[in-house]
Amino acid sequence: MTRLFPALLASSLLLPFPTAAMAQAPAQPRPLTRWEQTARDLLKELIEINTTESAGSTLKAAEAMAARMKAAGFPDSDVVVVPQPPRKGNLVVRLRGKNRALKPILLLSHIDVVEAKPEDWTLPPFQFIEKDGTFFGRGVADDKDDGAIHLTILLRMKAEGIVPDRDVVAALTTDEEGGPENGVAFLLAQRPDLMRAEFALNEGGSGTARDGRKLSNDVQASEKRVANFRLEVTNEGGHSSVPIKDNAITHLAEALAKLGAYDFPVRLNAVTTAYFTRSADIVGGAMGAAMKAVVANPKDEAAVRTLSSDRRYNSQLRTTCVATMLDGGHATNALPQRARATVNCRILPEESTPDVQATLQRVIGDTAVKVTVLRAAEASQPSPLAPGLIAQIERVTKEMWPGVVVIPTMSTGATDGRLLRNAGVPVYGLAGQFYGNPNAHGMNERIPAQAFYESLEFMTRMVRVLSRSGGI
Repeated sequence: MTRLFPALLASSLLLPFPTAAMAQAPAQPRPLTRWEQTARDLLKELIEINTTESAGSTLKAAEAMAARMKAAGFPDSDVVVVPQPPRKGNLVVRLRGKNRALKPILLLSHIDVVEAKPEDWTLPPFQFIEKDGTFFGRGVADDKDDGAIHLTILLRMKAEGIVPDRDVVAALTTDEEGGPENGVAFLLAQRPDLMRAEFALNEGGSGTARDGRKLSNDVQASEKRVANFRLEVTNEGGHSSVPIKDNAITHLAEALAKLGAYDFPVRLNAVTTAYFTRSADIVGGAMGAAMKAVVANPKDEAAVRTLSSDRRYNSQLRTTCVATMLDGGHATNALPQRARATVNCRILPEESTPDVQATLQRVIGDTAVKVTVLRAAEASQPSPLAPGLIAQIERVTKEMWPGVVVIPTMSTGATDGRLLRNAGVPVYGLAGQFYGNPNAHGMNERIPAQAFYESLEFMTRMVRVLSRSGGI
């Protein structure tokens, strides 16, 4: 976006945030604002609707949120529930803008969650609990928090009579966590009119902090692609009392040892180059120096070695593959006739499944080990680092958190952003969420309540700015 809107950013409609002096005052419980309470209520309702694949219903969650939006005065035509029978559903809500020629902003989140066995938690996973300034419940971090925030933004803009220049659309979708019928893919195929957008804001962005000090507001502009391979060895087997060297399990073990010792080549792209460039001064020390060095020369072995010692930075440098499942043999007193391993790879956007498959076969160097593709990686190129968009994010970030740097990132995990990117819609993971370790997908998933409210305020400001004319 090339136009800036300082007057809008300074709008008295938006919440004041604590100054340094205020931050030093003793922490006192404060009453929630109207919109903080609304976002909390929406999050609570979403958490307490089970939306797991095994026993839940995203359709129920979508219908519950649709009822909320209609009760607030959104017309039925702008609150669309798209079912995927029998228990799946998606919600798309539209706040109409002034200029129908401008493409909308799409706020994307998913309302399905990973499985959560109550017996594995010390707190009930499908009950929203606030304790010691922390929200607990399955989905508070992944990704019902974003859904509650996005809907609250639309509710607030409507209540305050703010008519954006372009439509603002919130889509809460199903099956992002691996269910059989992905909601974004379904909508793109069945209702592409609902997903038309200039760009989308999605999960994947976060805030980083150290020793309680906020350091960077990360914007996801790219993500690795997922591919699974099977390594398999077969032979005739026989009686274990007369072993031979040609053993399927031994072959497989040797292959996995070679794979574990192998590092794919370093390959930087526009996003990871920006990531290391902007992170260097924040990280500092030897690691920060290594970031600068690898940007200057990706073949700098000393710099690569330093960065590779940190698994997070290593995953930004290169494609990675790791064995995740093993299966071999059929009886305790028989030589194995078959041994298999599943290898999960996170592939850089610029690389392909066939290239990685060929590399695995070459590294293993044993013709007895067959490498086959179980899941090919979907194409997904990085979203452009549009200077206007980055400038707006930097502006709002500085306003809320002076000194915090905006850093483009590449996710090592996968989101639904890849589907929209493939459909021609740039996607940016953006949330302003300084959650620390929320233990998403784990026991007692949690987020700090204040960080949730700060994310609400940050995203409210961002949407108001970005929904003005000018594009990115």
